Amino acid sequence: MSTDALPALPVLKATDFASDQDVRWCPGCGDYSILAQMKKMLPSLGIPPHKIVFVSGIGCSSRFPYYMSTYGVHSIHGRAPAVATGVKVANPELSVWVITGDGDALSIGGNHLLHAIRRNLDMNIVLFNNQIYGLTKGQYSPTSPLGKVTKSTPFGSVDNPLSPLSVAIGAEATFVARSIDVHIKHLGDVLHRAAEHRGTSFVEVYQNCNIFNDKAFEYLTDRDTKADATLEVEHGKPMIFGKNRDKGIRLNGITPEVVELGKGISEDDLLFHDEQLEEPTLAYLLSRMRHPEFPVPIGVLRSVERPIFEERLHAQIADAVKKRGEGDLNELFQAGETWVVK
Repeated sequence: MSTDALPALPVLKATDFASDQDVRWCPGCGDYSILAQMKKMLPSLGIPPHKIVFVSGIGCSSRFPYYMSTYGVHSIHGRAPAVATGVKVANPELSVWVITGDGDALSIGGNHLLHAIRRNLDMNIVLFNNQIYGLTKGQYSPTSPLGKVTKSTPFGSVDNPLSPLSVAIGAEATFVARSIDVHIKHLGDVLHRAAEHRGTSFVEVYQNCNIFNDKAFEYLTDRDTKADATLEVEHGKPMIFGKNRDKGIRLNGITPEVVELGKGISEDDLLFHDEQLEEPTLAYLLSRMRHPEFPVPIGVLRSVERPIFEERLHAQIADAVKKRGEGDLNELFQAGETWVVK
């Protein structure tokens, strides 16, 4: 059949991925920006909406599936990675996205998150990190900084916070990245990179909760401070930052340090980013860099190739069928010792 006779696929637009539901987040919430960039990015993948599934848990971010004109599952607290695993294994052709928050993923959902990442299913996990429990009205979360005063920690949190990227890298994530809700072009690019990655992609998005934790990331978004507080990492390029691009990151032994260029230090002395290193030490080092001692790294920290879970699983099933034939459920029930109770 000539390809000339085939009907042309429709050109997808952002509006094709927008549902008819009213978006019910607080005015000014950073979730709006993430939703907008997701809808703007998806058409570039060429995947029709009926082949995309968004799975969420519980929290403000977890309303996301309602606002997408795709398939979606609003599941239970912390279990989105487990539900998404079932979806992907059942139908590997689907593009599966997990939408979660710092509380949903790293508290009750920590176990499910770790195992989804280590298995390396071909799916995408986007974690909205606002360092607070927003839906339940302002309690401290697993990422709230030490000393954070909230409704549940009136004298300041005494918990050491988790770094989502460090957790993901520790679980051997094959794709790890970070962006910021209002850095719209950067966010769109990172989401696109995540979607194209084969394996589990993990993206942390710093998201402002303007009701219960407003301006938590102001140092990364304010025009006067963001250049000196942000390190945008790019594969194969030196780690340079600052308003005048005159600062960089250098290794002192195995410890990173901030240095100034032009004072006996050149770009060649700096640490060069390599997102494709199989050994995750560099990515982990970047995930541990925190303000104000260091600029906050954004971009893709790690992107490596590893076997895909559902591909290996289905290959194993196919091999078993080839060797032993199609199974029979009735025979399975009747196998072994059986007896009748009268």
